Amino acid sequence: MTQYVHPGLDISAADIVKSGKPLYPRVPRDSDAASIKVEPDVTPTPVERRNEILAAPGFGKYFTDHLVMATWTREAGWGDARLVGSDSSAGGHAMNALHYGQSIFEGLKAYRQEDGSVWTFRPEANSLRFQRSAYRLALPPVPTDLFIGAIEALVRQDIDWVSDDPEKSLYLRPLEFGAENALGVKPSDKVQFVLIASPVGAYFSGGVKPVKVWISEEFVRAAPGGTGEAKCAGNYAASLLAQQDAAAKGCDQVVWMDALERRYIEEMGGMNLFFVYGFGADARVVTPALTGTLLPGVTRDSLLTLAGDLGYAVEEGKISVDQWREGATSGEITEVFACGTAAVITPVGSVESKNYGSWTMGNGEPGPISMQLRAALVDIQTGHAPDVHNWMHRIS
Repeated sequence: MTQYVHPGLDISAADIVKSGKPLYPRVPRDSDAASIKVEPDVTPTPVERRNEILAAPGFGKYFTDHLVMATWTREAGWGDARLVGSDSSAGGHAMNALHYGQSIFEGLKAYRQEDGSVWTFRPEANSLRFQRSAYRLALPPVPTDLFIGAIEALVRQDIDWVSDDPEKSLYLRPLEFGAENALGVKPSDKVQFVLIASPVGAYFSGGVKPVKVWISEEFVRAAPGGTGEAKCAGNYAASLLAQQDAAAKGCDQVVWMDALERRYIEEMGGMNLFFVYGFGADARVVTPALTGTLLPGVTRDSLLTLAGDLGYAVEEGKISVDQWREGATSGEITEVFACGTAAVITPVGSVESKNYGSWTMGNGEPGPISMQLRAALVDIQTGHAPDVHNWMHRIS
């Protein structure tokens, strides 16, 4: 199992959850502090100012002169424990987003086309989802003109970072988070919007190849009334334990089931799933319906449209694990793939689970309809097919 808690400690995520006990139960000793390097602030808060604060401190509004920090690495475990000088904001470590998770993000790409121009794909759709996520996390929505204006400004300034390789692009990450340095469970009175960019290639190494997935029966991604349809940081942090268990089972990704009945398929990791029934022109393309617990993917929405354009029957509905297994075994379900901005389309080649058994999709190779849909989408993004839906937004 992955030794992620401390070097030499071989324990699984599930073991930690089930034990219900502290990882290192012991009685604290005075000598524990001796291992912490003390680097005091040479200009602490003046006594007069400290007395003013202590006279009316409020809750989580002011902070002392020092803080303690330590760093963990996979190679060395916990170390570099230090007591260091702070400031009025506790060195930024009192920030709302760090304590209460008031943080959302988006993901989209900029593509260079053959004529040298650079375009983004459906930024208005990402802006709308960003605003919906902000509403759910009690953050002020970023106006669409600011959202797209930021993209235009950054990409134009860093346009040389956009590759002319059609398999590469510039990944754009808009981020919004509570930036108030104060403790207290309430919406932040200060909010930061940031846009960063990163040149990227294929999300999964080796290009388009099928992945093996693990159906999580112990954990759920989201519950009705929760934050499942918001693209917020906490959703992804909460998914890492199940993803680690999937990796321990020799699988590439985790597949989530619904939180209520624990039988219906929802997503794969952070990607939407599609199921192909049948072959050729008579094939039917089905994806789990949006129930408030699934992320409404921009790629998902685009593929639903493109599948219809290509003449396939398109449906949104419920698909249980049993239906998936039986459909794959009988040949009724011929292909399954996941989709998202980062990977575009990722075929599912095989499935593993604790109680539902194991099965392979078709011959374990990418299916023809999966690859046809991927090509149709990528061709629009790279300018090799007409943009009949007016999805592309020119930057330069």
